[in-house]
Amino acid sequence: MNSAFGTWKSPITADHIVQETISLTSPIFDGTDIYWLESRAREQGRNVIVQRTSGGQCFDVIQAPFDARSGVHEYGGGEFTVDQGVLYFTNFNDQRIYRKIFDQEPAPITFGSDLRYADLTVIQGTNRLIAVREDHGRGREEPTNTLVLLNLDNPGDEKVLIQGNDFYASPVIHPNSKRLAWLSWDHPNMPWDGTDLWVADLEPDGSVSAPRKVAGGLNESILQPQWAPDGTLYFISDRSGWWNLYRLKDLGLEAICSRDAEFARPPWTFGKLTYAFESVDRIICSYSELGFGTLARLYTESGYLESIETPYTDFEGIRIKAGSLVCRAGSPRRHRELVLMKLGSGEVEILQRSANFVVDEAYLSVAQAIEFPTENGLTAHALFYPPKNDDHHAPEGEKAPLLVASHGGPTGSADSTLDLTVQFWTSRGFAVVDVNYGGSAGYGRVYRERLKGLWGVVDVDDCVNAARHLINAGYVDPNRIAIRGRSAGGYTTLSAVTFRDFFKAGASYYGVSNLEALAADTHKFESRYLEFLVGPYPEQADLYKARSPINSVDQLSSPMIFFQGLNDKIVPPNQSIRMVDALRGKRLPVAYVPFEGEGHGFRMGTTIKSALESELYFFSRVFGFTPDDELPAVEIKNLIT
Repeated sequence: MNSAFGTWKSPITADHIVQETISLTSPIFDGTDIYWLESRAREQGRNVIVQRTSGGQCFDVIQAPFDARSGVHEYGGGEFTVDQGVLYFTNFNDQRIYRKIFDQEPAPITFGSDLRYADLTVIQGTNRLIAVREDHGRGREEPTNTLVLLNLDNPGDEKVLIQGNDFYASPVIHPNSKRLAWLSWDHPNMPWDGTDLWVADLEPDGSVSAPRKVAGGLNESILQPQWAPDGTLYFISDRSGWWNLYRLKDLGLEAICSRDAEFARPPWTFGKLTYAFESVDRIICSYSELGFGTLARLYTESGYLESIETPYTDFEGIRIKAGSLVCRAGSPRRHRELVLMKLGSGEVEILQRSANFVVDEAYLSVAQAIEFPTENGLTAHALFYPPKNDDHHAPEGEKAPLLVASHGGPTGSADSTLDLTVQFWTSRGFAVVDVNYGGSAGYGRVYRERLKGLWGVVDVDDCVNAARHLINAGYVDPNRIAIRGRSAGGYTTLSAVTFRDFFKAGASYYGVSNLEALAADTHKFESRYLEFLVGPYPEQADLYKARSPINSVDQLSSPMIFFQGLNDKIVPPNQSIRMVDALRGKRLPVAYVPFEGEGHGFRMGTTIKSALESELYFFSRVFGFTPDDELPAVEIKNLIT
């Protein structure tokens, strides 16, 4: 059918995205059973722990109102662990750790009202548990982070094991339960900037002695320490400029496999694992190059890296037990799935899908890794998705509208796994480019550090240049270029439409507009993050003012739609409202869509559906096409019809 771009009838609806999509994380083996975490939009984002028995039956282990989500670092992770059928998890509403013994109701084992816990780890052969604890008690300038020991025989009995650093993560216990390793770091570093790896002796009473730093530093990011079956300590370090695997030997540190590839991701949450031990001398790991991942077997003595053929290009949460591997995996043609793989035969069983909706190849736009020239003679990266819908083709000579997506973080990345939101747009006749601008993960430390002191500059330049590259290649319509982003990606979006006269429209999802406010009032984990991204504050307050879109609203140049949670503490509603008022004053089309009960990051299915449909409605009115969707109307001020 001959149809204009944007008007194509698509089988991929907002209802599919909301009703049939769940988030899958944190698979764990416990004997022959497997546990994992599901975040369900249809349950207002509640995190549910699911158990799969050896017989293949699956059931929810915790029932509402329990919600397994940690508030440590605000982003959480490492919310639960299982030991011989006994479940331990952090409950979101009160941040206590609960113990669930078989068919009994969960019972709290911690009682502090201002305490949060993550990275739960049981000491095998004892009735003790180690966790990262974050204390938000009154009178503190900022929360205090420590490693603590819980006595499971006496709920409420806990003591501090390790303290003194600003942050802790990844407590891992030696196979003989006699040694403990962990990570620490201090302000102003983030864990992808510089961390320290420590080892201490673990005494029979659970206390530690003789702590010693064995690797790391201010300019070396160490992640994911793990003990091999023979007691050798392995970890991932970017000392070469890339996150590669190392181990601690008697003669010092030893690189296992040197490669210009990333074997880890930025640890925004606890518990991310990208490798596990198949045996004493074989590791199953994943690594990424140019936005696409590979599963591989690493022979630790020779350093030989052998690719394992799978239908997937994205892997996380790798765990191994008795010759079987469980992880979350996805690809450009497959939603993220929880998979169980027999390492001997390569046989794969799908345990759970993040979405049951199958995208027919006729409507599937597959990610293409692209490189493009950017400022200062450098090259930047992105994933490009052309319009795809075999039921339609555009009139001859018409070029597609382009959505430029700016990911959050900003130390994050866009990956190539099938995303129904992207397909929502491409199946209607939009092109999408997901930009891994300078500062993104996945391309080595030097690329990550391009954003140092230049947030709001490098990321914006790369988004503009990605679009220019596609315009010059003849793929997209230069008069219908929009940019969209969430949180930090929203800051890039707002900066782009404020400080560049290039984009023809934009969509900000709880986008940061005031860097000074963010520096003055954010949570501990990111409280010094802006020193890297912008500069020290308040010493460089003038730079913060200059880079804040809210201080240059007179320069706003594009129609905009704003989506805002009314309970957002990171980006309060008044910031978005001020931007909206400025656009109204400039007689530019603008829409404001607030949501009750939502904070910084939307979790409710009704919100996600409404926002996506409202965004499509807004772009259709601004770019002058009529979608083949029944969309609720959004009030757009200053729209000339």
